[in-house]
Amino acid sequence: MPDLPARPDLDQLRNQAKDLFHAAKGGDSEALGRIRAVSERVTLASAQLALAREYGFPSWPKLKLEVERRKILDDRDVGRLTALLSDEPALATSSMEHWCDHPRGASPLGYTAMLRYDTAEGTWRDVSGTGAVARLLLDNGAPIDGEPGEPETPLITAASYGDAEVARVLIEAGADLEATAASDAGGVPGGTALLHAAVFGMTDVVDVLVEAGARAHGVEEAAAAGDVTGWLTPETPPDALVRALVMAADHQRLDVIDQLIAAGTPVDAVDPAFGGHPLRQAAANGRPASVRRLLDHGADPNLRDERGRSPLDLCRESDSPRRDEVETILAPLTRA
Repeated sequence: MPDLPARPDLDQLRNQAKDLFHAAKGGDSEALGRIRAVSERVTLASAQLALAREYGFPSWPKLKLEVERRKILDDRDVGRLTALLSDEPALATSSMEHWCDHPRGASPLGYTAMLRYDTAEGTWRDVSGTGAVARLLLDNGAPIDGEPGEPETPLITAASYGDAEVARVLIEAGADLEATAASDAGGVPGGTALLHAAVFGMTDVVDVLVEAGARAHGVEEAAAAGDVTGWLTPETPPDALVRALVMAADHQRLDVIDQLIAAGTPVDAVDPAFGGHPLRQAAANGRPASVRRLLDHGADPNLRDERGRSPLDLCRESDSPRRDEVETILAPLTRA
């Protein structure tokens, strides 16, 4: 069974149905077989039904409705969404199915929280209006913390994808700050929204969560949040301190970088669990302030990862909006 493309086009689907109809009328055996699987009559309507069934929908109107819903969410069109939910209130909660980029399905609220990542292009982007869409979905019955059995809550999804706008709306609505992802979730299994935002470098969401009262459960999260008070003790494992330094570098918590290095954390240590390295992380994610501070502490710009890439190489591979600034810092210091 095929899945719908990441950028649905209803006109293209109509043309597919017309092509199928004309091929069947012309005697094409395959086209005839596809239509005869749903109807004895060879008509445009039966061709549309055959196409809808092949995409996993019970009818052509249901296929059209799903394509319309995704287009409205993609456009963050509150007016059209209001009208759609007035006619079809179940669309605020029913899972979005049969999409090639969401093979496990997605709730409308969770999907809205993912819109910063363009699955069709494979790139990150800034989007606005997601908060208003999330609020409307909540007003129409979307569960704040998702349905039972879902691998993560909408707040965790918003944290993973860096949507501070959706995160604020969910928090205002009473989302559970301490909810954790399932053990088999695809992001950070068992992690809270704060840990997801910390791991994926979503500083804006980290700040929203901390302001709302989210608690750090380890020195790593505390470093991402910018406050390691009480966490730097003789009992803190050395590898946790290294991960904390990577987090501080990724979120440009300069005071925390200073505190961790003063506490004895090696500036060029590599996290033995996940392979993180402070300077390479900062360079790859476009964190110029962290790059400068780590270099001031003696970080080696010529240390390479297991694939032979320097911090400058990682910077040049990234699509960070501040890549040029980081490159300007590292290029004069990097050996060919």
